[in-house]
Amino acid sequence: MATKWKNRASLLAWLLLLTFGLSGTLAALTQGDHYWQRDYFQTEQFASRLDEFTDYLAMFELNYLPPEEMKQRITVTAEEIEEHRYRYGDLPEQIKDINNQYEYKIQEAQQSQNKELLEFYTSERDKKIEDITNNFKSDEHVKVKIVAEKEKRVDEYYRNLEKHRSYFASLKTGFIYYLKDTATGDIYTNISAGSETEVNQLFNSKNVLFLRSYPSAQQGYLPGTNNHYRVEKSEIIDDILANQREKVFEGKIAVPKTLPASSVLLADYRHYQEKQRIYIIYTLSALGALLLSLFVYKKTELVPINALAQWQAGYNRIPLDVSALALFFSGLITLILLTGNRFLYYYDYSYVFIRDILINLFFTAFLIVVTFIQGRLFLARVKDCSSVQAAWSTSLLARFCQGIKEAFLNRSVGTQVLLILSVAFAFGLGAAVVVVEPEFILLYAPAFLVIGLPILMLIVKRTGYFNRIVRHTTELAQGNLEPDLPVVGKSALATLASNVNTLKYGVKASRRAQAKSERLKTELITNVSHDLRTPLTSIISYTELLKTPDLSEEDRESYVQIIDRKAKRLKVLIDDLFEASKMASGSIELMKERVDLVQLLEQTLAEHNEAISQSTLQFRVTKPDKPVYAIVDGQKLWRVFDNLIVNILKYSLENTRVYISLKSQPGQAIMVFKNVTKYELGEDIEELFERFKRGDTSRHTEGSGLGLAIAKSIVDLHDGDLALDLDGDLFKITITLPTRD
Repeated sequence: MATKWKNRASLLAWLLLLTFGLSGTLAALTQGDHYWQRDYFQTEQFASRLDEFTDYLAMFELNYLPPEEMKQRITVTAEEIEEHRYRYGDLPEQIKDINNQYEYKIQEAQQSQNKELLEFYTSERDKKIEDITNNFKSDEHVKVKIVAEKEKRVDEYYRNLEKHRSYFASLKTGFIYYLKDTATGDIYTNISAGSETEVNQLFNSKNVLFLRSYPSAQQGYLPGTNNHYRVEKSEIIDDILANQREKVFEGKIAVPKTLPASSVLLADYRHYQEKQRIYIIYTLSALGALLLSLFVYKKTELVPINALAQWQAGYNRIPLDVSALALFFSGLITLILLTGNRFLYYYDYSYVFIRDILINLFFTAFLIVVTFIQGRLFLARVKDCSSVQAAWSTSLLARFCQGIKEAFLNRSVGTQVLLILSVAFAFGLGAAVVVVEPEFILLYAPAFLVIGLPILMLIVKRTGYFNRIVRHTTELAQGNLEPDLPVVGKSALATLASNVNTLKYGVKASRRAQAKSERLKTELITNVSHDLRTPLTSIISYTELLKTPDLSEEDRESYVQIIDRKAKRLKVLIDDLFEASKMASGSIELMKERVDLVQLLEQTLAEHNEAISQSTLQFRVTKPDKPVYAIVDGQKLWRVFDNLIVNILKYSLENTRVYISLKSQPGQAIMVFKNVTKYELGEDIEELFERFKRGDTSRHTEGSGLGLAIAKSIVDLHDGDLALDLDGDLFKITITLPTRD
C-alpha cells in the first residue's frame, strides 16, 4: 500500500514538473519578444506612452488654439441655416406646436382668472412665435443662434480638455523635448537651454535613457496632427480643427536619466525591469524542469501507458466526433493555459503570484493528463481505417446527416415539416418581439390568424390522424382486425393509412392460407397413411397366411402373387412421393433437347391405346399436321402426358367423350385435355395439385394422388404453366410451354 501511494506521489510530482517546464518554455517562445528586449524603452508599452505624450503635446502646445481664437473660426453654412430653420418642421407646423404647448396653460390661467399668469404665458408664447417667424425671415437671425450653439460646443470641448491637463503634466515630467515648426520657426520646448550647443549637450546619449530625433529614417518629421480622439468632442470641433494649417516639426524628444520620483515613466521602467528579471528566472528554471522531466521519463516507468488498454473498449463506445471534439477542446484549453502565464502580471503581489502559480500548475497538469489519455486512446482507435469507417457511421454527425436524408426520403413530408418548423420559430420569435414592442401586435395578430392558426389546426388534425393509424396498427399487431382506416387526400399519412389497409387484407389472406395449409397438411397425413397402410396391411396379412401349416401350393402361389402385387404398389407410391418431393424442391435435373411435341403426344396415346380401346370413352384428338418443337426433357414431359391420360381413364364418366388438342402459337404451344368427371370435385380445384389429393375422395380407385402434383412440378420446371378449369362436371387442363421454331 505504501509503495502504491509512493508511486502516485512520484507521478504527481513528475506531472507538475512537466507542466511547469512546458509552461515556462512556451512562455519563452510566445512572450520572448516582450521580455527579452534590451530595456523598457524598446517595448511596445513605452511606444504607447510615447504616442500618448506626443498626442497630448500636440493638443496642449503644438496645435493649441485659445478658446477665443477657436470661436473666431466658427463658420455657418447655408445648409446649416436651412437645417436649423426646418429642424422642427415648416413655419405653420412650428407655430401650431407652440400654440399647442401653451393652450392648456392659458386655459388654466383664464379659468383661475389669474391675469398676471395669463399675460406671462401669452407673452412667452408670442415671443417664441415671433422668434420662429424671424427664423424664416432672416438668415442672420438664424446664424446668430447657430453661432451660439457652436460656442457652447467649444466651451464644452475646452472643459473636457482641461480634465486631461493634469495627466499631461505628470506625463510631461518624464520627457524633455525641443521642437521647431518647420514653416514658422517657432520653438516648443520644456528645457531652459538657450544655445544650440547647450541643447545638444542636454540631449547627448550619455545624459538620456531614450532619444528620438526628427526627422529620422524611420520616423520622418513629427506631424502636428491634432489627435483629439483622446478628448470627447463634437463634429463642430472637428470641422474647425480640420481647417487649421497642418504643422510639421523637427527636433528631439528624450527621456532624461534623472527622472522625478513621481514620474509615470520611472514607475514603468522599474516595473518592467522587475518583471523581466522574474520572467528570465521563471523561463530558465522551467526549461531546466522540462529537461529534468524528460530525463526522468526516459529512465523510469512512472507513466503507466499499458494501463490505458483497459479503457479502450469503453472509449470506443463514445461517438467518434464527440471524442475528437473533446480531444480538440481539452488540447486547446491546455495550450491556452500553458501559454497564458497571466500570473506574471501579478508578481508584485507575492501571495497572488504563488497562489496563481499553484492553481495554474495543478489545473494544467490535470488537463495534460486528460489530453494525453484522450490522445493515446484516440490514436489507438483510428489506426485501423476499417474501424474508423465503422465508428464514423455511428457518430452524431453521421447520424444527423442520415436523419436529414431520411427526413427527405419523401421530399414533400420533409419540406412540409421544415416549413412548419420555420413558421413555428418565426411566430415564436414574433411573440417575443410583441412582448418587447407591443405595437407590433398590429402585424403579428393578422399574420397569426391567416397563417399561424390554420397551420396549428393542420398540425392538430394530422396528429389526430397519426394517432388513429398508430392505434389501428397496434390492434392489427394484436390480431384484432378493425374497420378500414379512412384515406383522405394524398398526404403521406393518407398513403400510410392506405398501405395499412392493404396489409390488413394481406393478413386476412395469410390467415386463410394458413388455415388451408393446416387443413391440407392434415389431409396429406391422412391420405398418405391410408394409401401406404392399405398395401402394407395386405402384405402383412398374406405374409401371416403364408405361415399357416398345411397350406396348399396353389394358395401359397396365390398369396405370393398378391404380396408381390401389393409390394410393387407400395413401391410405386413411395417412388411417386419421392419424385413429387424432388420436383417440388426443384432439385431434379432436366435433360433438355429439341423434341417434337406432336410426336410425343402421339407416342403417349399409342402406349395407352389398349386401355383406351377397352374403355367406354371416345377420344377426340386435334393436332397440327406439322411438327411443333420445344426444348424440353422428353422423358419428363412424357410423364406429364402419361399422368394426365391415366387420370382421364380413371376419373372420366363412362360413355363420354375426351377432347385432346395441341395448338401452336408464336413462341408457345398450348395443349388442352378435357373430360367429364365421374366424381363431384367441388369448387376449390386448385387443391388437386396437392400431393395425395384425389378426385375419388372415397379412394376406391387405384392411384397415388400424386399425378397432377408431379405434372404441375414438371411443367413449372420447363418455365411453362399448367392450369385447371372446371365447368360443372367438365374438367379442363391447359398446358402452356415455350417453343422454339
